[in-house]
Amino acid sequence: MAFPRNCQRQALALGICLWALGVTSRASAQQADSVAPSDSDAAAAPPDVVAPTPATATIAPPSNAAEGPVEAPDATPEAHTLSGAAPDPSAPLATAPEIDATGNAKVDTTGLEQANDEQQDRVRYQLERIELRGNARTRVNVILRYLPFRPGKQLDVDDPEFTLARYRLLGTGFFRDVQFSLRKGSKRGKVVLIVDLEERNTVVVNGIWFGLSADSNSQGKQQPLSAYGGVDVAETNVGGSGYSLGGAIGIARGQYAWRLRFSDPGFLGSPWMITGSLLHNRALDFFGSGTVRFAPTESATPQPTSHAVLPYSRFGGSIGIGRDISVSSQLWFHYRLERIRADVPAFAQEDGRGKIEPIQFDILNGSSVFSAVRANFQSDTRDHPFLPTQGWLISTWGELGLAPFGSDYDYQRFDISASSWWKVKGTEHVFRLQGFAGAMSGRNVPFFEQYYVGDFSDFLPARMLGLNMDSRTPWNFFGTSIGTVRYGHYAAEVAGEYRVPVYRGHRSVFGIDFFLRAGLWGIANHRDLIDPAPRYKGLQNLPIDFTANVGFRMDTSAGGLVFSFSNVLGFLPVRGGG
Repeated sequence: MAFPRNCQRQALALGICLWALGVTSRASAQQADSVAPSDSDAAAAPPDVVAPTPATATIAPPSNAAEGPVEAPDATPEAHTLSGAAPDPSAPLATAPEIDATGNAKVDTTGLEQANDEQQDRVRYQLERIELRGNARTRVNVILRYLPFRPGKQLDVDDPEFTLARYRLLGTGFFRDVQFSLRKGSKRGKVVLIVDLEERNTVVVNGIWFGLSADSNSQGKQQPLSAYGGVDVAETNVGGSGYSLGGAIGIARGQYAWRLRFSDPGFLGSPWMITGSLLHNRALDFFGSGTVRFAPTESATPQPTSHAVLPYSRFGGSIGIGRDISVSSQLWFHYRLERIRADVPAFAQEDGRGKIEPIQFDILNGSSVFSAVRANFQSDTRDHPFLPTQGWLISTWGELGLAPFGSDYDYQRFDISASSWWKVKGTEHVFRLQGFAGAMSGRNVPFFEQYYVGDFSDFLPARMLGLNMDSRTPWNFFGTSIGTVRYGHYAAEVAGEYRVPVYRGHRSVFGIDFFLRAGLWGIANHRDLIDPAPRYKGLQNLPIDFTANVGFRMDTSAGGLVFSFSNVLGFLPVRGGG
């Protein structure tokens, strides 16, 4: 994709102006949500119940059924009750559940009679109905999908699912705040669960990328700094249905990519979720370290260059189906299919590892087919999707290249990542500990599926919609063999992040936190393990490096944003030797 010279100059000028910001957003669809309510937000419900408003819905079991969930109709302008008496405006409310240090939901049961006076350890009631208040746009059946409670069932006021259900509703991105409270029901031992909802803007920015990169032209010659940028936007609650529609575009010098996405959290009214996406990349990538000799075609004479340049394109998509395992966990299965077109250089060699050897591009020349299946399990107990103060996020996924189904790439991959957040004792500061480990093997793993150094080092731009905008090697603080690695089959990272609240608001900007992050990471490929680089000795053959970042995390009505300064630090000439 060619751009006019004046457009390139304007883009570079704009990039220099925002150089000191390195604006990025790594929020996922679930991360672009409201800020976790402060302690003051977890106040008790009002002492009196107002009559149902047009944004109120009541869900109760059929009069002839004492147990089992019921399907609720879509919300209408008029309040509706499936069965049972209408709410009594004079009935007092119990205190909204509060979260104790163990993460359990506590409910003040003042004014409620126990279903069994002999039970002393745990307080249980029968749930008579669920009353939703404040959902002017979001349909009732969409909200109920995220609640594990059903009319007619027993309700334990100490059940931690109160906490997890609240976090899950906040994590949808549909609501600014969610509060639970109880009111006594029509008979002894029965209660009404009231869910107060504060809806928010559901057009969110899932990602913004803007920064500077150093790359090479099609002949492998190093180019001046260039700007890159992109945006990912989605409507996460189309017409209150819970459907999500999104799209993204990214542009760098000589490259572009786009994505389209759709998801349905309750396919045909079932508990199954579906998702689908389309993608297209027209891209370049840069290979080789040390002295590189490169000829793009058979007729060209190999010349010394900075890098060997590989032009390629991808077009395809994916479909997925998933289901909730519990309030805080999900299981997904995806199928991916892509058509790849690559112009592998006719000649390319390097000597960065201490000897002259051919460059491995890890992609088939000409046209090829990529086909794979992926399984993903995720457990999420964070109290907020973008600025969490407690909880865990654990993800595991495995992928298998499907050679029997026409794929030209046959490989296996397994990754696991985990993060934990907690408040520093005596302060509002938050510490995060995160880790990642992954491995892949097989006959031919395409390079765009391998682990990339820029995805772990904060001093290099991470891939944007699969585009690699930068040709530089890692910072290499310890002077190890990581300086010759670009892609790898094995990766690991351990990092910590310290976050300090700076601002809390209730309008367009909900929260701003200053953060400082540091960690160690490493990437290796099969060749490094079987044939270590002669240039490095002893512990230098351990391909590890240091990473750090500093900046601000912002939660806004349009999603989560990260303003980081590591992009600037990456251009400083502080690199380890070999």
